[in-house]
Amino acid sequence: MANTLARTASRGHPAPFAALLSREAGESLSDQIVRSVAARIDDKLLRSGARMPSIRQFAAAHGVSCFTVVASYDKLVAQGYLESRRGAGFYVRDRAAFLPPGRGAEPVPDPSSKLDVVWLIRAMFRQTPLQRAPGAGVLPAEWLDGAAIANALRSISRQHSNVLLSYGTPQGFLPLRQQLQRKLAEVEIEAAPEQIVTTVGVTQALDLVARELARPGDTVFVDDPAWFLMFGSFAAMGLKVVGVPRQADGPDIVQLAQLAALHKPRLYVINSVLHNPSSTSLSAPKAFQVLRLAEEHDFTLVEDDIYSDLHPGPGVQSATRLAALDQLQRVVYLSGFSKSMSANLRVGFIAARPDLARRLADRKMLTTLTTSELGERVVYKILSEGLYRKHVDRMRERLDAVRARTLRQIERLGLRIDPVPAAGMFVWADVGRDTNVLTERGLAAGVLLAPGSLFSPSQLPSTRMRLNVAAMQDPAVWQFFERELGS
Repeated sequence: MANTLARTASRGHPAPFAALLSREAGESLSDQIVRSVAARIDDKLLRSGARMPSIRQFAAAHGVSCFTVVASYDKLVAQGYLESRRGAGFYVRDRAAFLPPGRGAEPVPDPSSKLDVVWLIRAMFRQTPLQRAPGAGVLPAEWLDGAAIANALRSISRQHSNVLLSYGTPQGFLPLRQQLQRKLAEVEIEAAPEQIVTTVGVTQALDLVARELARPGDTVFVDDPAWFLMFGSFAAMGLKVVGVPRQADGPDIVQLAQLAALHKPRLYVINSVLHNPSSTSLSAPKAFQVLRLAEEHDFTLVEDDIYSDLHPGPGVQSATRLAALDQLQRVVYLSGFSKSMSANLRVGFIAARPDLARRLADRKMLTTLTTSELGERVVYKILSEGLYRKHVDRMRERLDAVRARTLRQIERLGLRIDPVPAAGMFVWADVGRDTNVLTERGLAAGVLLAPGSLFSPSQLPSTRMRLNVAAMQDPAVWQFFERELGS
């Protein structure tokens, strides 16, 4: 076999893989050429610096069009296999400089490294897509409606090709904001489109609100336990993060009153519905008391309602939204679709009083200009065509089924669950031992856990851990727990 395609083509003979090109294959001719050339470069059959046949030579030798060869060479250049030298043709590129030792494998996290928020996020993104990840904060990909998203993308690209090429608008795609107005009305929150600002998920929403309403040195209250990502984010802004003990029906009101008098917070970030990590929800009496204390001590309530659509309604679990009681006077409402539709779309939103919404839109414009209108159009299309409502109904039914089964298995392992969730995807379980140690052992076994220490601003060792009932269906997860917990 010749060492270079150039040599075989220049002698007028077909290249080594010519017989492998097939017009009946399910793969385009261009992709077949790219795959074959790349394989020969990887196998060192084509050496670094070797000159490729000209476009015309290659086309003639293989019975394909020049256009196909151009497309193939361009892809190989983009993938780092070839380089184009103006006026001289295409050459095999030296790939050694681009490939670290052991390419193709993710670096293994050091199990002796400190367990903190960044550690868990790194570990989560090393497992993408997530596998054996009972500590994950998202539903398995197969639970989501990928077909609906793909159909929406195809439809939008056909009808609005200019959307792929230009900026969106700073406040967000207007038809989506109008649709969100109707969605909010269903949970008794009145918000005109000008009171809604789209964001890159709730993560950016929290960042914008905190930067607009707090200054370095200010205190921010969070539930304890709570969503861990904001702890590091707020600390990086120079804010002091203080945890308010969370009970089954909301915060400990006595503690909240004492802490508010002591710290004079600027903000209190709270999950009213399907609290992360316990899946509990705020009761009406607690909601009124929280609003009263916010008024008395003059702090803003930031209501993170990202799990809103997974809640089955008051018939299953009592839940009161602060924004529904306050109508966005002292409450800033955040939500989005990363948990229920697609994390990759990164579409979230803020609802606030009109003056604050304008300021938040300006701040968003100064930091990121706009959010992706493509993603916002996809979400709008799915919402407006009625597909979303049916999708979340199916997800809730599926969660109910796996939750009941998973709770029985957890209890058989000897773990304590208090409170027992009636809805949502999370269980806040007491393992009876330091879950940092268990998490390190899980990492070594390829099982991603979320230890309780990460869910408290103090990050002290904890016997608690968050378990995602939807992500515990792999038998290997149960085998790990049975082995480690001695059952």
